[in-house]
Amino acid sequence: METTLLSFSSSNFSPPSSQTLTLKPNPNPFFTSHFHFPPFKRPPTSKPTHIRAAISRTKKEQTVEAVKTNLENCFLLAAIKYEGLTVKQFQDLRRSLPENTKLLVAKNTLVYKAIEGTKWEALKPCMTGMNAWLFVHSEEIPAAIKPYRTFQKEKKLEENDFTGAVFEGKFYGPGDFKALESMPTRAELYAKLLGALQGPALGLVSTLQAPARDVLMVLKAYVKKLEDESEQ
Repeated sequence: METTLLSFSSSNFSPPSSQTLTLKPNPNPFFTSHFHFPPFKRPPTSKPTHIRAAISRTKKEQTVEAVKTNLENCFLLAAIKYEGLTVKQFQDLRRSLPENTKLLVAKNTLVYKAIEGTKWEALKPCMTGMNAWLFVHSEEIPAAIKPYRTFQKEKKLEENDFTGAVFEGKFYGPGDFKALESMPTRAELYAKLLGALQGPALGLVSTLQAPARDVLMVLKAYVKKLEDESEQ
């Protein structure tokens, strides 16, 4: 085998001084422009179980305290069937109530925990279903109940009726609300009491001559009699 060697004369060959050699790597066919890796996402972190339990327990304690606070100077506590009411309806209802009446949505178990051992415990028969709780901080019971009756009629919410109430330690079922709604106002009671005291002078004088404690008992008995008559 013959081999031919080629040679160049140094005087005839000189590489151009301005020419540079650039090496371009062949792109890897596996990494093309249309191939994208999805961005790395850190998996969501969830709160530890003991933290969630602590938050839940705190909210329950706050609800119980809210019920106890609303029971201060409360004259009537009533339960209203809350199931089916929309958020807007509930907001409209709250706006329609007088300032001395508060509406609270709370679980039956939490409400019962707040009223257990008190005169309000008589409300126990209402501890079923979904209830909103009406706290009346006024002796004018009919005036406090009327706004809900008006709201109930306007919104055609016959099914969302009162499920019960407690007034002066006595439980009133749904069928007993007529007695609460027809109770005389304080002004009406005072007017009747004044009319009674303007009776025969002899009876009035003998009453006023009795000890103050006896006078008070007579007045209380008469007021109770008027209330009983209004319930019939």
